[in-house]
Amino acid sequence: MARNIVISIDAMGGDAGPAAVIGGMVKSANKNEEIRYIVHGNEAELRPLIEKQRTLDGIVEIRHCDDVISMTEKPSRAMRSGKGSSMWGTLQTVENGDATVAVSCGNTGALMAISMLRLRRAPGVDRPAIAVLWPSRGPAGHNIVLDVGADIRAEARDLVQYAIMGTEYARLGLDLALPRVGLLNVGTEEHKGRAALHEAAELLESHAANPDVGMEFVGFVEGSDIGTGNVDVVVTDGFTGNVALKTAEATATLIRGFLREAMEHTIFSRIGALFALTSLRRLQKRVDPRRINGGVFLGLNGAVVKSHGSADATGVSAAIKLAFRLAQNGFSQKVADRVANAAKPEAHPK
Repeated sequence: MARNIVISIDAMGGDAGPAAVIGGMVKSANKNEEIRYIVHGNEAELRPLIEKQRTLDGIVEIRHCDDVISMTEKPSRAMRSGKGSSMWGTLQTVENGDATVAVSCGNTGALMAISMLRLRRAPGVDRPAIAVLWPSRGPAGHNIVLDVGADIRAEARDLVQYAIMGTEYARLGLDLALPRVGLLNVGTEEHKGRAALHEAAELLESHAANPDVGMEFVGFVEGSDIGTGNVDVVVTDGFTGNVALKTAEATATLIRGFLREAMEHTIFSRIGALFALTSLRRLQKRVDPRRINGGVFLGLNGAVVKSHGSADATGVSAAIKLAFRLAQNGFSQKVADRVANAAKPEAHPK
């Protein structure tokens, strides 16, 4: 099978260094025979790592970059001085059409700022959003939550656009024909929440009334609903979404640690763990944040996947897998088309 899906990789941005990124590339290449890579970073550091991996023979192009944008660098400074960085090169490769999707473990603010500069917002999009997959009891096994950190502000129009983009993501990424959308609020009662939420709810009710939209609006939802089977797309502002995401990741890690301690506490618990080993491994995978690593930047003229900065090879592989699926579906163009159609007057029934 021809390796015709090209993914652009920022190999220098993560906390774990290039070795973790290369390890993730190997894992993904072993599972997906259509993948090729363009890797950006220090060639003297990258080439020895890549040449050790037989799986990567002939499917990696290295593009040398002298600079790296640090995790602490301000987005404004990254935009001004980051032109020679691995992150800049990664995004420019997508802009030029040499690759379909960009993947980076680097500075989130800088990545979004440079993405908006190089790829620009899709027509009709006021503010891009970052969407993540969230383990749930829903039909797809995951829900989509957005925004989780692209912009701490979100007015009613922004929340509606997030809902439209999240719906398309659920349709393409989770194979849901009629995604259920909820607005995250401090309660499900109609009188609760700020004015922008109520305005967004009215707009979404009107929007969902159009059968061509393919969205079911379920109203307000609470934090406790995110992992349930009651909603498929949870819409919120970037401040609230980012706090919820980081809290959930930390809680999942805490539970894994508690479970390990409990299983190793006594000789009897260790024996019990042996009998339950298969189930325990399944549970561990289910609550492992690395395996659903990757936030998708929605609303740009190009696909970008943000991996967690501390991701190891397993986490990077999950982000590349997500990027691969987006490339297969022509994701960015379909989301842009959906938003553009929603902006037309006839898309909003009276």
